[in-house]
Amino acid sequence: MAFAGFVAGFAVAVVGGVIIALGGAALFGGDVADPPPGALIAATVFQDVALVGAAVVLTRTTAARGAWYFGLRPVRLGPAVVWLAATYLALLGLTAVWLTLMRALGVDVNNSSDLPAGLGTEDSTLALAVVGVLVTVVAPIAEEVFFRGFFFTALRNWKGVPAAAIITGTVFGALHIGSSPAVFLVPLGMFGALLCLLYWRTGSLLPCIAVHAINNSVAYGASQNWTWQIAPVTIGALATLTLLLAPVVARARAPSSVPEGSISQ
Repeated sequence: MAFAGFVAGFAVAVVGGVIIALGGAALFGGDVADPPPGALIAATVFQDVALVGAAVVLTRTTAARGAWYFGLRPVRLGPAVVWLAATYLALLGLTAVWLTLMRALGVDVNNSSDLPAGLGTEDSTLALAVVGVLVTVVAPIAEEVFFRGFFFTALRNWKGVPAAAIITGTVFGALHIGSSPAVFLVPLGMFGALLCLLYWRTGSLLPCIAVHAINNSVAYGASQNWTWQIAPVTIGALATLTLLLAPVVARARAPSSVPEGSISQ
């Protein structure tokens, strides 16, 4: 189910992205190989929707339905904050070790990414704001629901936690090919695996979404050469996520029993 969901979601995302690129080129000029920023933003949003949609559709074949099954559940704040901080510090430590090794091998570890500029952030304040919301709010929700709430959980029921975390992290890192410098794909894979362990330890997707938003806010700010601006962007992303997810989590209800074959925790 995990791999079927990824293939289905990715296939729909590619087809939809091509259609959006064609439409953008036809309406605003350019071509499919170099579509306008608006079309790229729309295609990126469509990719996130496609992945979540594939997960939702496939879980309809089991008894796993609703926000609770995808990990959108209440969590104890104290332990969640501790595990969230430990996850982020582990990511920073592992990334530092990896980049130090790469520098020693003579590899360029420049963290610049052409993705924000390709989405028009250098040409429009509106695009800068829209891409910021996409990166710090939309992506953390969509990617966590799919990769941790669906993909990791399905694999964990099949192969256990360690193997499921490694596989999920590898696929998560590989998905960022083209949107992140190659040298950072390994840290992204490690981040994906750490997020699986965070989900496993807390039993909720909320800490994963929060640390994902923090990491993306810092990365987005760095891509814009921001300094103090990163803090308000991070706080704004977390506040927006709280407003969006609080009603969903409040309505989420655990089933009285977990049917066999369900992908739930």
